Amino acid sequence: MNQAADMPLPAPFIRWFAEKGWQPRAHQLELLQRARGGESLLLIAPTGAGKTLAGFLPSLTELAERGRLPPGAPFTGVHTLYISPLKALAVDIERNLMKPVSEMALPVTIENRTGDTPQGKRQRQKLNPPDILLTTPEQLALLLSHSDSERFFRDLRYVVFDELHSLVTSKRGHLLSLGLARLRRLAPDLRTVGLSATVAEPMELQRWLVGQPPRGASHAGLITVTGGAKPEITILKTEERVPWSGHSARYAMPELYQVLKEFRTTLIFVNTRSQAELLFQELWTINDDNLPIALHHGSLDVAQRRKVEAAMADNRLRAVVATSTLDLGIDWGDVDLVVHVGAPKGASRLAQRIGRANHRMDEPSRAILVPANRFEVMECQAALDANYVGAQDTPPIGDGSLDVLAQHVLGMACAAPFLADDLYEEVTSASPYALLPRETFDRIVDFVATGGYALRTYERYARIRLNREGRWRVSNPQVAQQYRLNLGTIVEMPMLNIRLVKRNHLGSIGRGGMSLGKVEEYFLEQLSQGDTFLFSGKVLRFEGIRDNECLASNAFSQDPKIPAYAGGKFPLSTYLAEQVRAMLDDPARRAGLPDQVRDWLEIQREKSILPKRSELLIETFPRANRFFLVAYPFEGRLAHQTLGMLLTRRLERMGAKPLGFVATDYSLAVWGLEDMGAMIASARLRLADLFDEDMLGDDLEAWLDESWMLKRTFRTCAVIAGLIEKRHPGKEKSGRQVTVSADLIYDVLRSHEPDHILLDATRQDAAVGLLDIARLGDMLKRIKGHITHKRLDHISPLAVPVMLEIGREPVAGEAQEHVLAEAADDLIAEAMA
Repeated sequence: MNQAADMPLPAPFIRWFAEKGWQPRAHQLELLQRARGGESLLLIAPTGAGKTLAGFLPSLTELAERGRLPPGAPFTGVHTLYISPLKALAVDIERNLMKPVSEMALPVTIENRTGDTPQGKRQRQKLNPPDILLTTPEQLALLLSHSDSERFFRDLRYVVFDELHSLVTSKRGHLLSLGLARLRRLAPDLRTVGLSATVAEPMELQRWLVGQPPRGASHAGLITVTGGAKPEITILKTEERVPWSGHSARYAMPELYQVLKEFRTTLIFVNTRSQAELLFQELWTINDDNLPIALHHGSLDVAQRRKVEAAMADNRLRAVVATSTLDLGIDWGDVDLVVHVGAPKGASRLAQRIGRANHRMDEPSRAILVPANRFEVMECQAALDANYVGAQDTPPIGDGSLDVLAQHVLGMACAAPFLADDLYEEVTSASPYALLPRETFDRIVDFVATGGYALRTYERYARIRLNREGRWRVSNPQVAQQYRLNLGTIVEMPMLNIRLVKRNHLGSIGRGGMSLGKVEEYFLEQLSQGDTFLFSGKVLRFEGIRDNECLASNAFSQDPKIPAYAGGKFPLSTYLAEQVRAMLDDPARRAGLPDQVRDWLEIQREKSILPKRSELLIETFPRANRFFLVAYPFEGRLAHQTLGMLLTRRLERMGAKPLGFVATDYSLAVWGLEDMGAMIASARLRLADLFDEDMLGDDLEAWLDESWMLKRTFRTCAVIAGLIEKRHPGKEKSGRQVTVSADLIYDVLRSHEPDHILLDATRQDAAVGLLDIARLGDMLKRIKGHITHKRLDHISPLAVPVMLEIGREPVAGEAQEHVLAEAADDLIAEAMA
């Protein structure tokens, strides 16, 4: 590799590598040669392999050869687009990329453009584009919706997609694929470079990167980097009693704090924002050494997040408690440990997060997993095993969402009038939409033009019109303005800003005060004045809502009355679920578990039975004048919640008089007034009928028609598709206003146009995102003829965790721990009797 003559690198690059004592890696040179030769490429490489530099080398070398443009040169559009899934990653890449550019004195300008970029800077970028623009999917959609997009992108040579595996599987990825299809039309010679960690199906990503037939190639080229030091992963060994249930991991805090003192910089990942808040508070409470510890999650104010990121980059922090806002690509080489509190829910997610430690290929990443309960011990062990064998469980890309397509159609009309034939050809060149029927596309165009049959009499839904040339154009300039205010696919619960205020000596609330971040509106609706809650690492006192802001003061109490909101929860991956089932069925694998967990499972085997890998275990038992049925599918909370809804309907018809159910990632408990164990024993209740696959037919349809779930899903689809606009110039609808608007339209469409395209999109979304129908269907197939019933006279050890979920009090802090501990002690004593 040291023959300079063989390197396709300009002299400044060769000198720079030599001055650093480095050599360009083989995959970096291969990507450079092939990209400069006209190929689009997917680079799959482990953390620390220099993926980012490899992705930018074709751009940097080409720009170095071009030289600085002379004053007065004709307008030149952006040369390279870098698309990041995270704002923080775009900012970090700018900082890291500027270093070699400045050290080599390259004639290259680099800027980032995210939702945090000031409006003035964004306008200046359009008039005087940088050579390399680092941005997000939403900002790309915004740029493409303007009439000057063709001028801005006509000179585009490269699009670099970082962490591609995390971009493509969501609606953001669908919108981005449509944006890429438009970029290919504006700059036909552009090449794409996808950078990714190891994925289960690389061919899906290779197809995503290029235009699909009949317009374009079928897939990009592939460069795979193997090797790299294996990570060193352990599960926290503790003398403390691991809880049977719960998610706080409070038992492990003293030992975790000792770990923090042993390492220079530690990243602590959790799965939800509420976990981040609680964990941060716990660590501060025991931080006798005054270690600099920070908090980072998506609801915190942007200024606070940037301060934390800057402090991390400068090695001024010993630990950061973070959610997924920091689990992609951030290059902090001095992070020498990752701690994951709670089960990772996916083998690929764990590998991604572990890669944030020792961001160097030749040094092992070090990680410690801290399970919050005993089931999570098994899940952590399964994830650890998967990491060592290189197993991946990234979800498939899936078909493109229809609400996203509706948004894109309107965006393209905002840019310039379009012919339906041309736009259909362009849209179907995007991989997720390659199989989109023309009839469906035309229904989407009609929806954007009229709102659909039931709404076409309302002028406000006529957002595009046909002109004399047969092209679709926006109805008026206000439509384009509204589109740009509302674009994007991330529809969070309505949020209110939290402002920290002070009370004066008379008890009155002052004005002003610093912004702490945002919290969901529904959470604040639960609060009364004086209630305390946890946010931004502080216990706050709710003072009220004024001017669409939440006012809060510092509370003197250290125990919040109301829990912090949960944020999103990750689903348990199919792979890890299968591995946990296998572990329960394999004595050799169980033998490797910690003593507490192994003993717990052994007692389960003595008191009841352990589920086999290929079967569904059903336990029935009486308790407190109720009768319980507990199932152990290990298919994740979403599938279990859907199963619970459908089972209770069937049990009602079978005369079991069900009263309710509760689901966890691992099991499902249903309770009622009739002895379901006796009904099964007497064949009055047949398990084969209860769990028959036909429950996904009429039962599912009937339940969905009655449930609130489709309305909630419709609200999200309607906002993304532009039917309901959340933001208007100078004002924003409250969450309640959006909900009322969506519910009214939903009821109208259900009554007068049940085959409306947006109702179709809603059903598709619910089946995948909220119900996990495909996974539930696979489970029902798997267990057919393999259901085992164990009738007990009291609760089993394995049932204790799900039973602790029943009737949990909505409190946090010590109160919750006390309530849970008391309930757990009672149930454990009962199970061990």
